[in-house]
This record gives sequence, C-alpha cells and structure tokens, in this order.
Amino acid sequence: MNPKSELTEKYAGLYRDNIDRILPLSSPYMNSFRKEAFEKFMELGVPTKKNETYKYTNLGLFFDHDYRSYFLPSVDDFVKAEEFRCDVADLDTHGIVLVNGFYPTVNGKLRELPGGIIVGSLNEAALRYPELVEKHYARYAASDNDGLVHLNTALASDGVFVYVPPGSTLSKPVQVVNLVQSDGDTFTQHRNLLIIEKGARFSIIICDHTLSPHKFLTNAVTEVYVGDGAVFDIVRVQNEHNAACKMTHTFIHQERNSVASSNNMTLHGGLIRNSTYHYLGGERAESNSYGLYLTDKWQHVDNYVNVDHAFPNCTSNQLFKGVLDEMSTGAFNGRILVRPDAQGTLAYQKNNNILLTDDARMDTKPQLEIYADDVKCSHGATVGQLNDDALFYLQSRGIGQREAKLMLMFGFAHEVIQNISIDALRERMDNLVMQRLRGELSRCASCMVKCG
Repeated sequence: MNPKSELTEKYAGLYRDNIDRILPLSSPYMNSFRKEAFEKFMELGVPTKKNETYKYTNLGLFFDHDYRSYFLPSVDDFVKAEEFRCDVADLDTHGIVLVNGFYPTVNGKLRELPGGIIVGSLNEAALRYPELVEKHYARYAASDNDGLVHLNTALASDGVFVYVPPGSTLSKPVQVVNLVQSDGDTFTQHRNLLIIEKGARFSIIICDHTLSPHKFLTNAVTEVYVGDGAVFDIVRVQNEHNAACKMTHTFIHQERNSVASSNNMTLHGGLIRNSTYHYLGGERAESNSYGLYLTDKWQHVDNYVNVDHAFPNCTSNQLFKGVLDEMSTGAFNGRILVRPDAQGTLAYQKNNNILLTDDARMDTKPQLEIYADDVKCSHGATVGQLNDDALFYLQSRGIGQREAKLMLMFGFAHEVIQNISIDALRERMDNLVMQRLRGELSRCASCMVKCG
C-alpha cells in the first residue's frame, strides 16, 4: 500500500467508525450528501505533493498522526464558549463563538439580528429553514482535485449559518471566534453557509485560535452566495500555535453587479493552507482577494486562490504578501481563468515576499488561463530581501538598523492591512503585525480573545 492510500484509509476509517454517531444528530438534508462525498474522497484521497495545487505543501507532517476525533460536543464546551469575549478595543460586533467547530446552544441555536438577518447553527438552520439551506448547501463547494473538501462534506455536522435578506444592511459586522480546545490531540471539522441576498451588505470577521497546547488538525469549508448587487466582505485572522494545522476552503459564488472581498491575515500557525475560490457568475461582478502571512521557526503557510471569470465585464484583484523568517516556508498558487465568453475582463494578480534569512523559502506560482481576446490581465511575483537602498536612506536619517528594518517590513505589510474595511480591526491588525515583526507576539498572545 503506497503512502497516499495509507493516509487516505486512515481518514476513511474515521468515516466508517463514526458515521452512525453523526447521522442521528444531523439534518436529513446534510446527511443526504455524505455517502457520495465519502466516495469522492476515496477517489481523490488526502492531497500529496503530486497534486499540482499542493505541490509545495507536505500535509503528511500533520495528517499522518493519530488524533482523537471530535464529533459530539458536550454541554461543558458550550458553557466555556460563553465565557470568551473579543478583546479588541472599539470593535463593535455581533459575536459568535464556536468550540471545536460546533455552535454553542446555551442561548439558543439561532437568533435574529436587525433587518431580519439570521445567524446561528447550520445544522439547526437545515431543520428550521430547509428551503434556504437546500437551495445553497453543497452547491458551491465542488472540487475535482481536493479530497479534503469532500471529506468535510462527509463528516462535518455543524458550523455557522448566516442569512441576509434582500436589501438588508447590518451596521456592524458579525464576528466568529473559532476556539479549538482539548485535553488531547484532536481532529475537528466545521461547515459554514452564508447567504447574502440581492442588494444586501454584510461583513464577517473570523478569528482562529487554539487554547490548549495539543496538536490540532482542522478542516473547514465555507460556502458563500452573494446575490445581485450585494456587497460582501470576509476577514480571517489566524493566530494559532505551532502544533496546529488549519485547512480552510472558502467558495464565494457571485451574481451580477456584486462585490466580494476576502482577506486572510496569518499571524501564527504550524501549517496553514487557505484555499479561496471566487466564481464571478454574472456581468460586472467584482472580486478582491488579499492575504498577509508572517512566519518564523518551521511554520509553513500556503495560499491557493482560484478566480473564475465566467461572464463578461468582470473585475478581479489579488494581492498577497509574506514576510518569512528563520526556517519557515511559504507557497502561493494563484490562478485566473477567463472563459471564452468573458470579454471585457480586468484581472490583476500580485504576490510579493521578503525572506529575512538564507534558510527561509518561498515558492510562488501565478497563473493566467485566458480564452477570450478582449481582456486586460496581469500577474507578477517577487521573492527577495529588504531593499538595501531604502535601508541605507533610513539609517542616514538617524534611524537605527533594527528600527529601520521594522519600518520597511511594516510598510510592506500595510499595503494588505489597509484593505480591511473595518476601522477598529484595521488599527488592531497594524498593532498586531508590528508586535509580530518585533518578535513580541507569540503563541496566541491574547490578540482577539481574553484567554486568561
């Protein structure tokens, strides 16, 4: 048996051993996808470096490990979740806390926000609002080369559900805090579904944290529907310790005249893989995808972005930046597909990286796949060191070498941070990034959650 099949069989065993526990606690509609998803996972398997989209990432470092599976939460877990509050000054949000992928039930499984917006447990929403969930669930999270998406569909039983009615605008964002906590090494999964109807405006912040020192593996899938003329913004802040592996798969389906922005801010994590899929499914849709990753020690961060221009006159922008220190490694794989009918496309992609040591490594692979002739597309990637001329200029003005380097790195990173539309969060990220660059922000240093 080759290494791939051994690893795949390990996680297939989780399905076989636990499916009888999962089915009774999940909605019939979510259960209806499990068997086919499991078969697809068995066909594709856990991705290896032979998979072109995972060419620079070795999942075996975390996947080849014996984890305790987390499929059934306890009441104590939910009580703990209610104790946590965001610690970002002036950040006014509607808060949600997930514990190991499950929505707390202490104060009810679903709640209504101003404007008729519904937030809460995905599993509960599938039972109470089947017409909404059945219209969108498992419609966008499709992959022909990533078995982990299908593993999530086969095993996940809860996560966050959001429904924003047509024309609704929420004055403050929803904040989801993902807490991973256990007294042993644990494998968790969750599934999120966000429905933003025609003409609505909605922002969400997702903060990922580990609260105990064990080894964790998380495999998460988020599906987002953005209706005609809707505006959607998602910011993910990742700050987990070096024994944590986080796999995120975000699928954003956009209709005509819609605008969707995603921003992945990675401060800490042992191995992190963020896969973001933008499907521009109507004329004049616009997508923006941003990412910032700061790594050291033996950390590895991989960002994969796929933008599908399926209709004419759409626009997409990608900007990803990384600062890599010590022995850390990174990867960026950005693909822009322009279909034959997508005339008038504007598509831009940029990936810039700074290596602070000779041992740090970055692999970058920008791609354009164009089948239309009336387009404006560009892509570029750089991997290098700090600019010596700029460093000399700052030092010649009386700034010490260390401070000058910090100023250059912060200015480099701020180009991504400035795209965060929420003022209080943008200011907090400025502070956190400076702390991280100074080496003052270590393992989940209470950046978003009062963990004490």
